[in-house]
Amino acid sequence: MNSKGCKVYFGRWLIEGSPYVILIDIAATAWSLDRWKTELWDSCAIGIPWYDREANDAVLFGFLTAWFLGEFAAQCEDEKPFILAHFHEWLAGVGLCLCRVRKLPVATIFTTHATLLGRYLCAGSVDFYNNLQTFNVDKEAGDRQIYHRYCMERAAVQCSHVFTTVSQITAIEAEHLLKRKPDVVTPNGLNVKKFSAMHEFQNLHAQSKNRIQEFIRGHFYGHLDFNLDKTLFFFIAGRYEFSNKGADIFLEALARLNYLLRVNQSDTTIVAFFIMPARTNNFNVETLKGQAVRKQLWDTANSVKEKFGKKLYESLLVGNLPDMNKMLDKEDFTMMKRAIFATQRHSFPPICTHNMLDDSTDSILNTIRRIGLFNSSADRVKVIFHPEFLSSTSPLLPVDYEEFVRGCHLGVFPSYYEPWGYTPAECTVMGIPSISTNLSGFGCFMEEHIADPSAYGIYILDRRFRSVDDSCTQLTSFLYSFCQQTRRQRIIQRNRTERLSDLLDWKYLGRYYMYARHMSLAKAFPDNFTYEPHEPTTAQGFRYPRPASVPPSPSLSRHSSPHHSETEDDDERYDEEEEAEKDRQNIKPPGMASVGPVPEWHKRSKKGSVDAGNSNNASNASTPTNPSSPSDLSSPTSSLIEERN
Repeated sequence: MNSKGCKVYFGRWLIEGSPYVILIDIAATAWSLDRWKTELWDSCAIGIPWYDREANDAVLFGFLTAWFLGEFAAQCEDEKPFILAHFHEWLAGVGLCLCRVRKLPVATIFTTHATLLGRYLCAGSVDFYNNLQTFNVDKEAGDRQIYHRYCMERAAVQCSHVFTTVSQITAIEAEHLLKRKPDVVTPNGLNVKKFSAMHEFQNLHAQSKNRIQEFIRGHFYGHLDFNLDKTLFFFIAGRYEFSNKGADIFLEALARLNYLLRVNQSDTTIVAFFIMPARTNNFNVETLKGQAVRKQLWDTANSVKEKFGKKLYESLLVGNLPDMNKMLDKEDFTMMKRAIFATQRHSFPPICTHNMLDDSTDSILNTIRRIGLFNSSADRVKVIFHPEFLSSTSPLLPVDYEEFVRGCHLGVFPSYYEPWGYTPAECTVMGIPSISTNLSGFGCFMEEHIADPSAYGIYILDRRFRSVDDSCTQLTSFLYSFCQQTRRQRIIQRNRTERLSDLLDWKYLGRYYMYARHMSLAKAFPDNFTYEPHEPTTAQGFRYPRPASVPPSPSLSRHSSPHHSETEDDDERYDEEEEAEKDRQNIKPPGMASVGPVPEWHKRSKKGSVDAGNSNNASNASTPTNPSSPSDLSSPTSSLIEERN
């Protein structure tokens, strides 16, 4: 390919495991774009407009991927491999369509992490889930000028041997919008080892919380009339999709929470962070000044402390008790008074840490103006909008995202459209409780595998069967109940949350991908692999019971401990190791409830090997020499229990 004008690079990916990777430079073959777009129209009847650069790049990448797979297959004639290519999202879908049109010997899988049309419809404040069956998908895509993208996505779905999505909620969506029911649901996992801190995660929480408190001291200088030891940090983070990500009802719930805390004269303060990138031109001068004032006060205090300490040392050295009236000079008092005057402020602490380019039309800022959360001294809920992703090099809040999450108390993600939801999953593996919804893949997954999610710090908000106002009321209840917890109850809950990490480990969730690959090979190479479909089982995979120390709730609508109740106080018996051991004994391996058991495979022809080449994700699998039974692949109970115990 390089000899024909392409630029293809082969090497190692500098991540854990150092896998092989192939990089294709699409810019080097941009001169072929018009010819390839014509071929795409002739073969697939998909027309790409000239002005859509992203779609044009997808065409280039797709043709180069198909070219590479064809060359690879042609050069392996002696020992013909079984090639498996896994394509993710519509941007890679053109390559899949070309593999099928050109009849390449490639088993294909297409995974959609979110449907194009679904994301657009939800962003437009449409009653999406109640009208899934009634949408005229062609018209809706055309009205939003994404019809050609929709065609690329739908063609890839229809052409693939195996079609997968990341969650059950997205599977329902894909069946109606893309007109094909997914063959397999492949939940997203995490590299849990990367986030693992063992018993140190509670200490890491305290350290990171101190970093955030330092920022708060500077940001609220002059109005720091609340106790930081009784302050809780909530946050929402992700793409700036105001309605899809649930920022709208989070703000409304914060306003209601503020009212409840003020009416009940609570001494708890909430600081809610919005970490969503938006268009800015610089840092807010007032915000920068706050951090400068904080540093100046710190320097002043250190200077006075050194003088005080030196005089105290000299006094004790000669055997005298110090005269406290002589320990500080007039200069010291003058310096401290000047520092105090520097903290005087006549305006409220800023809401936004940056200067917004579209301040008057910004959805978050306009909602804050409407609900009246201006960081006044009377408010028990403070709001900080950080319209930029976090970085450890920032002059304002010098922490990276992982450290910030560890320092917060609760992640709030009341999304209306969230095919999976990595942000609450990352909170979970770091031991931070979070709020998700039954319209997110993560929330549905946790509801399926945990008997009482709220006891483990996973609060599931009902956004599917409740109105917006009712959902907001429920969210307010979750937030207020969390505020009522004692410090000890929060520590217990964080311990339980962190124990859910194994649920999200690729070590176990990767088996769904293995199942999809086996199914694809059977469909693409029926003479070499046998696929015997079975009815889905009733296995529920992992199933965490209610924690032993949690008393049963009087009703299903009321979430369980560690919320305050008559039967639970700070003196109740709680054994972390004992409870963790019970969880380990009750855990079950991930079953195939949504996909059915893995079939029995039989090798019928000569020995071969399975290679993988794809646009996003390549997998190598050898042709099985020893047939495996269904239980070997779909129910890895023995290996899991051995590792857990």
